[in-house]
Amino acid sequence: MTITVNGATTELPENNSRTIDSLLEELKVSQRLYVTVELNGEILDRDAYESTLVTEGDAIEFLYFMGGGC
Repeated sequence: MTITVNGATTELPENNSRTIDSLLEELKVSQRLYVTVELNGEILDRDAYESTLVTEGDAIEFLYFMGGGC
């Protein structure tokens, strides 16, 4: 399966049951509790991570929103 993760083409073994949640684990994404996922240009609700399947050609971005400043 070929997908795009954070702008880079990524090859993964075929897995018809791979969800966004399992992809986060598989790719060892750090600070998974704080990551926002954009799938094909749309921000996903965190509640959908366990049920949203990853499919061939998907474009996925892992986003971290940071606060701070003066």
